[in-house]
Amino acid sequence: MSKETILIVDDEPDIIELIKYNLKNEGYLILTAQTGEQAVTIVKISHPDLMVLDLMLPGIDGLEVTKYLKSNEQTKDIPIVMLTAKGEESDIVTGLELGADDYISKPFSPKVLVARIRAILRRRKKNFSNTPDRIIQERDMIIDSARHLVTIEGNALELTLSEFELLFFLADKKGWVFTRGQIVDAIRGENYAVTERSIDVVIVGLRKKLKNHASFIETVRGVGYRFKG
Repeated sequence: MSKETILIVDDEPDIIELIKYNLKNEGYLILTAQTGEQAVTIVKISHPDLMVLDLMLPGIDGLEVTKYLKSNEQTKDIPIVMLTAKGEESDIVTGLELGADDYISKPFSPKVLVARIRAILRRRKKNFSNTPDRIIQERDMIIDSARHLVTIEGNALELTLSEFELLFFLADKKGWVFTRGQIVDAIRGENYAVTERSIDVVIVGLRKKLKNHASFIETVRGVGYRFKG
């Protein structure tokens, strides 16, 4: 049975109890919060293995919580699954751009939520264990898989886990074209429940951070993406 700690953040007690019941049955340890402020405090103290975070919260909303945690060195690697209401597509995209790992819309199936959480934690536990320790250099950009570090002209880039995994995967197969589905399977495991839109969002964020090197990631219309260097 799992012993990872999961923080559930929602201002609806019934939702918290529903999620808590299903996750406890899977062996997870549960923490709860009903406001963004409470969530940030608990994360600083307990450093959970994953957060289930409602976007619509009183006070500091879920997007602000995500932005804060992902910009903090001590908390940036904590996976976040966003809970969203229908019609919040723009917020979903923003959350993914900020570094959230996944989302699920209300009303949701507890079994689907548990499956998403299990997949993310399994991927986190591997923590690049299947990624060969090597260095890829393309002009003045260096991708160091052992250190999980990307530098351009000696300056380190602040990449999310998904951005690093995607960049390394494409660069390691320079010139090959991959569909969004193939990219998902490669960096998150087969059958991971994530939309193609999520991959597009990661690409957008990665290109922004690559700046003048954004052209390294080429869109192949009707197919997917490739690293052309």
